[in-house]
Amino acid sequence: MPDNPRRTSLEAILAVTRQRVDALKERAGELERAAQTGPPIRPFPGAPAPTVGVIAEVKRRSPSQGAIREDLNPVEHARAYVRGGAVAVSVLTDEAHFGGSIDDLRSVAAAITAPVLRKDFVIHEVQIHEARAAGASAVLLIARVLQLRQLQALARTVRDWNMVPLIEVHAARELDAALAAGPAVLGVNARDLDTFVVDLGSAESLIGRVPGRIAIVAESGVETRADVERLAAVGADFVLVGTSVARQPDPEKAVKALTGVTRQNRNS
Repeated sequence: MPDNPRRTSLEAILAVTRQRVDALKERAGELERAAQTGPPIRPFPGAPAPTVGVIAEVKRRSPSQGAIREDLNPVEHARAYVRGGAVAVSVLTDEAHFGGSIDDLRSVAAAITAPVLRKDFVIHEVQIHEARAAGASAVLLIARVLQLRQLQALARTVRDWNMVPLIEVHAARELDAALAAGPAVLGVNARDLDTFVVDLGSAESLIGRVPGRIAIVAESGVETRADVERLAAVGADFVLVGTSVARQPDPEKAVKALTGVTRQNRNS
């Protein structure tokens, strides 16, 4: 089990991630070869579209919420999400703090026709090779935990493997670095990774600063259709929803309730 949610810090999560990466490096050649023969990549959705796209997440637990759905079956949930209208599925692959695994991603990617996002704390190219081999169409890169050159290099590696880098920011100070990495899709996270507090207002403000040519995924804090409408009003193209759909007894219905919200164009 993970640490007490109140005591788990971003640095503690990254320390575990570094240990995982060190173990993966021992298999670097194997993973790169596996990436070269990975399954066909399904195109990750991009804007514009008439309505806000819902990206639904396979999520068992989190440092901020604790247990969400420990008995979650990733394939069953992913299939339900797609039936409910999800345009993509996000799979958490961090085991220690989120209860996920790369096997979850692999099984989901093999079971659905929608594209799959690897959501993890990606700090090394070996994790990108692992994601490609498992069937990911996109890889999350968090600006908060990467130096500018590292972020740019990892984004380039993701693109070199014909996947999409979803570059995530939380604060305005991270935006310049994220934009310098050349994202086609930018994640704006309402959750502060230092405190785990969610503030949709700060996300709204940050979305307004992103050039209109870049598709935006609003992340965290989306519980209701009203939340989707609120984020659509400031220019979000997608919402990424995890806890609010993963914990529901009928995830298909939960996703469907968030779909169909009209997009609003942002200024270029």
